[in-house]
Amino acid sequence: MQEVPPQFAIRVHDLVVGFGKHVVIDHLALDVRKGEILGLVGASGGGKSVLMRTIIGLIPRWAGTIEVMGATIGDTHSRSTQSAAGRWGILFQQGALFSSLTVRQNIQFPLRENLVLSQALMDEIATAKLEMVGLAPEDGDKFPSELSGGMTKRVALARALALDPAIVFLDEPTSGLDPIAAGDFDALIKTLQKTLGLTVFMVTHDLASLNTVCDRVAALADGKIVAIGPMRELLQSEHPWVRAYFHGKRSLMLQPKAS
Repeated sequence: MQEVPPQFAIRVHDLVVGFGKHVVIDHLALDVRKGEILGLVGASGGGKSVLMRTIIGLIPRWAGTIEVMGATIGDTHSRSTQSAAGRWGILFQQGALFSSLTVRQNIQFPLRENLVLSQALMDEIATAKLEMVGLAPEDGDKFPSELSGGMTKRVALARALALDPAIVFLDEPTSGLDPIAAGDFDALIKTLQKTLGLTVFMVTHDLASLNTVCDRVAALADGKIVAIGPMRELLQSEHPWVRAYFHGKRSLMLQPKAS
């Protein structure tokens, strides 16, 4: 029987991105399968967040093509990008919550921007999203300044899920969290991915997250994806940067998760 090729949520081909005369992404190719958690790892300042922001149309590309759920992505003002944006949610570094809005109002922000709903319905949705990420309804009355780091990330995730997206982009989701909070957040991501059938594109440098949560890991170096696959395959990569990253002193305890 002929094998059915995987369906892709994101397809990037021959992508070039730069600033001034400096090339950051250099003829990069990457496919993200529907329903998987893909971890993107790379050196600090190596272009991980640039790649993610280019995929969602926030940074213009010099060359190449990007498709998200079959829609061609241009800049933020193109119709195809605006249409596709309704199918993804984004958690930026540090949460990026609006400090002057309550937790409930932060979660409702995408609803107000994209839909016409009654206040009562928006309140119901906000409560449901809070419970989905493990927070209580009364947490909706708090302001971001009253939240712990872990709660801030959970609220930001609830906002990213407000429009029931097919894809969630996470930019360093466990950055700044202690190991226990980071582990809890990883478990939450995995549970939501399985429950909701999400595709998750996660930019991270957290070795524990890469090992325990991700179905595949893509390594970005020199502007290209130099290795991609399950963790056990990246541990066998001969690429110098990949070997240095996954076999360095801070990763001596790293073991591939069971398949």
